[in-house]
Amino acid sequence: MTKPLPSLSRSPSPLRRAVAVAGLALAVTGAPMLVPALTSPAYARSAPESFADMAEKLLPSVVNVYSTQISKPNARPGGNGAEPDFQLPPGSPFEQFFRDFMNRQRGPNQAPRRQTSLGSGFIIDPTGYIVTNNHVIDGADEISVKLHDNTELPAKLIGRDPKTDLALLKVETSKPLPAVAFGDSDKARIGDWVMAIGNPFGLGGTVTAGILSARNRSTGGAYDDFLQTDASINRGNSGGPMFDMDGKVIGVNSAILSPNGGSVGIGFAISSNLARPVIEQIKNGGAVKRGWLGVKIQRIDEDVASGFGLDKARGALVSAVTENSPAAKAQLKQGDVILKFDGKDVPESDRLPRIVADTPIGKPVDVTVWRNKKEVTLKVTVGELKDDEVATATDPKEPSNAGPAVAVRGLGLSVQGIDTAAREKFGLSESASGLVITEVAGDSNAFEKGLRPGDLVTEVNQEEVKSPADLTAKVTAARDAKKKTVLLTLVSKGDTRFVAVRID
Repeated sequence: MTKPLPSLSRSPSPLRRAVAVAGLALAVTGAPMLVPALTSPAYARSAPESFADMAEKLLPSVVNVYSTQISKPNARPGGNGAEPDFQLPPGSPFEQFFRDFMNRQRGPNQAPRRQTSLGSGFIIDPTGYIVTNNHVIDGADEISVKLHDNTELPAKLIGRDPKTDLALLKVETSKPLPAVAFGDSDKARIGDWVMAIGNPFGLGGTVTAGILSARNRSTGGAYDDFLQTDASINRGNSGGPMFDMDGKVIGVNSAILSPNGGSVGIGFAISSNLARPVIEQIKNGGAVKRGWLGVKIQRIDEDVASGFGLDKARGALVSAVTENSPAAKAQLKQGDVILKFDGKDVPESDRLPRIVADTPIGKPVDVTVWRNKKEVTLKVTVGELKDDEVATATDPKEPSNAGPAVAVRGLGLSVQGIDTAAREKFGLSESASGLVITEVAGDSNAFEKGLRPGDLVTEVNQEEVKSPADLTAKVTAARDAKKKTVLLTLVSKGDTRFVAVRID
């Protein structure tokens, strides 16, 4: 199965997100590409004359995965799946007539149905362990695999990890199965040749080839680390392997970007260095455990970076700290920008969750943050992530004194203090503090940045604001200092974020 992304798509199961997932099968087929004359052979491997020897060796290790869901319809519209609420006495002359009438009411679509989804997988152990995508088998009542020699075997689900879209299956067989090994995805370079094998549209044993187009792609998941390829990947390729030229698995094909559901040369595979430890934990019988820091983060653009005094947009901006979390115990604060974690640079916010998740639980690590326009190093002991722990802001400030709405010159918005009427009008909680935005000009930069009535402004340039006059004064001071933007700390629907708004 393979999903087109937005269109990203994943194939078998209903998409949990706009990402189309399935088994991306890379699509630039085998014809050798000409290497430009200026390319030095010392830095680039020449195009292979053929993928035939490699394909012949690896094809037996790739399987087709079939998952079946059995729908159980209601006995009648709005019913509970059992008999209707009323029944005729047994032996009644109208009993058969009534039964025929109800069957017609149910209609042909009300009968139990078997829905089969297609995907791919690959053998990682001769005893029958098979890796695939979680979305290929999600919700399945039955799972089976077809080997390269057309042998069909029932499969048992050993475990799965929805966060990384990985699953591990096991089949029982009397003979050893041909297995493949994971490679090091970090060593793969953009431009390297790759090959994919899978089951697109049910066409098992399909081989496609292309190059590694990009690295570290994300489709919105907290732990995404996709390799991008132009090798042809389509629905049914999900869960299949992406090989490097040494025959090692460097990716698990998982999604495609497509406007029409088919391959347009942009496919995504879960990197092997993300997949391997997850699969090993599942195989060893334990739940997948991840490191936990306990912060909510947001991305930093150039405007926000300037507001914090950073040289460029980098790091992960802490918008909230979970109470009693490792971050809270280490004195991390809202407004800190995490630049390094355990010696690893954090070039952008998307990288931090995976870095933390891969850190051993209980390990003391150094965390470098940007605070008050200088670097500060803190010591954090990594915790264990429980079921989707959510960070919330702590220590709400005292409510501001309410008053009439005031237009803030230069920002294109109006604010007022919080009173009972404002709480009722905008659905604010009793603990809400700061200034509530009552109006945003449609042609303003504030509107463009997503500010809306009901949002709360709690700080300007990381300094607390207690009244509309306070906010106006800070904006005026920034304008007089020739600053182009002010950094607002906003609370919207319970979430805190930082937004740099241009001063007009």
